[in-house]
Amino acid sequence: MQTIIFLTVLCFVNVPMAQQGNIPQLSVLNPGDSITFSQIRTDSLFESQQIISLLTVSQDSTDQYEIRLAYLADELRQTSWFGINQQAEAALNGGYFDRDKGGSVSYLEIADSVISRNRSRGAKWAINDSLLNGAILIEPDGRISIQLANAENYYQTSTREQAVLIAGPLLLLDSGKVKLPVIEKFVARRHPRSCLCTTAEQVVFIAIDGRQTEAAGMSLQEAQDLLLRLGCRDAINLDGGGSTTLWIRDKGVVNFPSDKEGERPVANVLLIIKTNQN
Repeated sequence: MQTIIFLTVLCFVNVPMAQQGNIPQLSVLNPGDSITFSQIRTDSLFESQQIISLLTVSQDSTDQYEIRLAYLADELRQTSWFGINQQAEAALNGGYFDRDKGGSVSYLEIADSVISRNRSRGAKWAINDSLLNGAILIEPDGRISIQLANAENYYQTSTREQAVLIAGPLLLLDSGKVKLPVIEKFVARRHPRSCLCTTAEQVVFIAIDGRQTEAAGMSLQEAQDLLLRLGCRDAINLDGGGSTTLWIRDKGVVNFPSDKEGERPVANVLLIIKTNQN
């Protein structure tokens, strides 16, 4: 059985360098000034075939890159469209959304403006409250934090963050597993997963493929185990399934979306933007 990692370093001039080799265990690459993309293909992780795409960026590189939340209020677009439209270096699909009318269905705030709120229980496309227990914050200095979600009114009155997205469930906090809600179909079955994690020095965009012969996908318990092996400290689940998409400039979509139609349109994404673009 082999685990193979394909590594591409995206330098500031966006000239790729590649190498490949066997690794004894999964690991996030050492942080650096550049964005780093890696893809793991294995037939032995959780006794299954898996394809895992990772994009890391240093938390200390805010003078070169910044992470933003981008959204559409009443329509849906592919993750790659957001990336291209915003001239981003990379894009990962974000939180949950209304697949009929577009727009987010969980709390989203950008620059102290409330874009959407958690959709009321019973409404179409509403997400179970037990799943929406985490929040992604973009701090004033551009750093990313993942935390247990506060009440929506807390974020609405707070001016201590650039942006907030409530999502979930939370997977890790302080390098420990967070207890998962008991929702068999969503939590315990294998699906494609999109996750965001932070280490002591990095932010990591993660796309776990699934529903394919070459990629089984993961339960959230398996995702927790993977993220701990990667060295994640805090981690949160994003919208997954057919939405799971990781796009990189000059490379396109680097994972394998599971919908038969290909890349699924979404309502919000996480972007990595190169600062001081001319």
